[in-house]
Amino acid sequence: METVSENKAFGGVQGVYRHASAATGTGMTFSVFVPAHDAGERLPVLWYLSGLTCTYANVTEKGDYRAACAEHRVIFVAPDTSPRGDGVPDDEAYDFGQGAGFYLDAAEAPWATHFHMRRYIEDEVPQVIAAHFPAAMARQSITGHSMGGHGALTIGLRNPDRFRSVSAFAPIVAPSRVPWGEKGLGGYLGADRLSWRRYDACALIEDGARLPELLVDQGDADPFLADQLKPELLASACRAAGIDLTLRMQPGYDHSYYFISTFMADHVAWHAARLR
Repeated sequence: METVSENKAFGGVQGVYRHASAATGTGMTFSVFVPAHDAGERLPVLWYLSGLTCTYANVTEKGDYRAACAEHRVIFVAPDTSPRGDGVPDDEAYDFGQGAGFYLDAAEAPWATHFHMRRYIEDEVPQVIAAHFPAAMARQSITGHSMGGHGALTIGLRNPDRFRSVSAFAPIVAPSRVPWGEKGLGGYLGADRLSWRRYDACALIEDGARLPELLVDQGDADPFLADQLKPELLASACRAAGIDLTLRMQPGYDHSYYFISTFMADHVAWHAARLR
């Protein structure tokens, strides 16, 4: 693992790191904030998955999580959203290709060679975190924004024994039923919609996946609310399944990091209470 940068912040260390990924066949960069801690102490981990067009840098620079993570003594890990590089296939559109990995393992050419973000997030990068940071891997939680909210929900639902808690900011809750998701899932996985269900939070819940509770914040001035996000579908699926969903519609907030940073401390505190 290569250290790209490290800076002291709120008594801890904000770092950016790079490693060679077997899952994607590329170099991958991620950021980690480690609060101040005693020698030998292990701290719980909160994963944050970013949205379309983003890298680890968006939340690292604009997420306003460090003060809350320092207060609650939680490690914050922010991976990238896709494999990158000259040899990695891409698309001219912002919502497909590099920067838009949708946290799945692609099955269609040419994407299947490198686009294995599910394997990367679920299996590979946790091993890197466990090996190089003072992480208590038995205490993990996950959150994310937009496409990353979709990733947090689906990864959490598929791995209920790994994550103590799951939350999201403006997530794509039913990608099988919205343009972003139909394009992404269809392009990476192919035309068989049954194969999409394991990457659709509402479909996973309908098919029996369960979590005890979820926290979702959604701005009611989000320009993608009606066509791409549709939180009412998640609310309906959770009601039918008996999942305790706290869906907070935030008046006047949009889809940006102004919205995310406003409520980030709430999410960190909510996860910290469940990571004790």
